[in-house]
Amino acid sequence: MDMKHKPIAILVLYCFFLLYGRAYGLGERTLVIGADSSWDMLETRQGLSEAPNIRPQPVMLLSSAVYNDRFPGSSGALLDLALSFDEAHPLSYTDSMGRYRVDPSFDTAAAPRPLSRIGSGAALFNGRTQDQSFTIRPGRNALFASHNHVRDFTIEFWLFPQNLQNGEIIMSLVSATVAAAPSLRQGVSGSIEEQSIHCSIERNRVHWSFDDFFFSPGGESRMSLTLVGPVLLPRTWSHHLIRFDADLGLLEYLVDGRVEAISYATSTGGEGGEVFSPRIGEDSRITLGSYFTGMLDEFRIYRGFVEPASLTSYAPRAGRLETRPLDLGHSFSRIQRIDAFGGWTSSSQGLQNEYAGSGPLRFSDHAEIVFYYRCGANPFLLRDAPWIPIQSGRDLTGIRGRYIQVAAEFYPGIDGESSPYLSEIRIVYHGAEPPPPPTQVFAVPMDGAVELSWRAVPSRDLQGYVVYYGTTRGEYFGVHAIIESMVRPSPIDVGNRTSIRIEGLQNGTLYHFTVAAYGESDPLHPEPGEFSREVSARPLRNLALEADPPRQGYGP
Repeated sequence: MDMKHKPIAILVLYCFFLLYGRAYGLGERTLVIGADSSWDMLETRQGLSEAPNIRPQPVMLLSSAVYNDRFPGSSGALLDLALSFDEAHPLSYTDSMGRYRVDPSFDTAAAPRPLSRIGSGAALFNGRTQDQSFTIRPGRNALFASHNHVRDFTIEFWLFPQNLQNGEIIMSLVSATVAAAPSLRQGVSGSIEEQSIHCSIERNRVHWSFDDFFFSPGGESRMSLTLVGPVLLPRTWSHHLIRFDADLGLLEYLVDGRVEAISYATSTGGEGGEVFSPRIGEDSRITLGSYFTGMLDEFRIYRGFVEPASLTSYAPRAGRLETRPLDLGHSFSRIQRIDAFGGWTSSSQGLQNEYAGSGPLRFSDHAEIVFYYRCGANPFLLRDAPWIPIQSGRDLTGIRGRYIQVAAEFYPGIDGESSPYLSEIRIVYHGAEPPPPPTQVFAVPMDGAVELSWRAVPSRDLQGYVVYYGTTRGEYFGVHAIIESMVRPSPIDVGNRTSIRIEGLQNGTLYHFTVAAYGESDPLHPEPGEFSREVSARPLRNLALEADPPRQGYGP
C-alpha cells in the first residue's frame, strides 16, 4: 500500500470499528473499587482497616484484635486511655479517648508494620535518659487525675524488649503527696513525698512497684506492694496486664493471659481485712520508656477490673465492608461478573505475604473473604433488598439493574494470626447505553397532521424509538397529538418502527420534532438516548399541498 492511500485506509478502519461498536453494542465497562481508585466508594466498614505496606496501593484487611469487646455495651465507659501508636509519626500520638495529653519524647520513633504487634504501628524507644521523657498528663476527667480517688483499674500493654537490661523503665506514674504522721510511717508530718507506680526490668523480669499508692479508708495509713513476673525473652512480644479489684483489695498481674503474681492491698495482706485503695496526689503524670530499648504497643488504662484482651493478632469475628449504591448509568445495565483481587498475610513468624491475584480468596488456614451483591433500579429500595452470595470471577447471567452494591466479609485464619486482604474489586458490566439517534429525520406537513419518518438505527440493542414534539424549539411539551385515535402527549413511545402519522395538530402552527432511540430497558419506562437533529413542519389545509407535499427538516 502506497503512502498516499494509507491515511484513507486508516480512516476506513476507524469508521468500520465505530459503526461495528454501535451496531453490536460493545459497551463493556469496568468499575474499580480500591487500588488506584482508593476505597472512597465504601459506605460502611466494620472491623477492617487499610494497610499501606502490603501492596503498592493500600489494601483492606482485618483490624487488629479489638480490646473494647470484652464487655459488650459497657466497654466504652471502662476504657480511660488508649494509645494505639498507629499514627505515622510520634508527634501525632494521641489518646483516642481524649482524657490524657500526650507529649512524646523527641527520641521516640514510630515502628511501622510489620514490626508492630497490633495495628499499623508501635512506639520505638532507644534507651535514652529521662531528661526528655515520653509524658502522658491526665486531664480533669482522667482516672489518674490529681486528687482522684480510684477504685478498680487495669493497665495493659504489649512489650518488645530489645536487651532486657536492668533498670529499664517501661512505665511510671508519679504524683506528690503529703507524708503521714511519724507514728504511721517514717518521715516528717506534712512534708511532700512521692507516690508512684513503677514498671521496670530487673534480672530479665518485669517488676511492678506500687510505692505509697494504696491508702486506708481514713487516709491515715499507706501501703506499698510489689509484684514480679516470669523471665522474659528478648526481642519477643509479650502481653502484660495488671488489675486491681477495690472490693477485695486484689492486685493481680497477668503475662500473656496467665496469672503470674497476686497481692492484696488489705490490712491482713490477704483475703479479708480492711481494704486499702488508691488516692492520687498532686501533679500526677505518666512516663513511658525511660532508659528502655524496645517497643511498646497498645498502651491502655481501664476504669475497671477487666479480663485479658484477645492475644491473637486478629479478633475471631468477621470484618465487613459494603460499598454505597453504585450507579451503572442505566436501569438495564447487565452485570457480567465481579472480580476480586487480594491475598493473605500473617505475622505469626515474621511478616508473611501471599498475593493470590483474582478469583476466590480462600486459604489453607481457613482465612477467606466471602462476597455478596444486590442490585436494582432504585438506590433507596436497594437498601431493603437481600444480599446474594457470589463467587469472585464467575460469569453472571440475568443480573440487571442501574444500581449495585457489593459486600465482603473477612474471616481470619484458624490461629487468629493471619488475615485475608483485598486490594481491589472490579465490577464488569455492559452499560446498556441507548443506541445513537437516527441520522436522518423527515417531517411532511398535512392537514392537521404531520407524517414523521426516519432512517433506522443499526444497533443490535435497539428496542424502539421515542418521538418528542412541541411548539417551541428545543422544548417538547406538546399534549394534543392524536395517534391511532388516542391523545398522546410528548414524548411518544412508537415502538420499533420508523414512521408515524401524528394527527390532532393545529393548522398554521409550526411544530418541532426530534426522535431518540432506546435499547434494553424497563418496558414501562424506556430510557432513550440522545435526540436526533430537530425538524419542523407546519400543518396546513391545502389540497394541492396534500397532493404533492414537500419534505422538510431532514438532515444528517
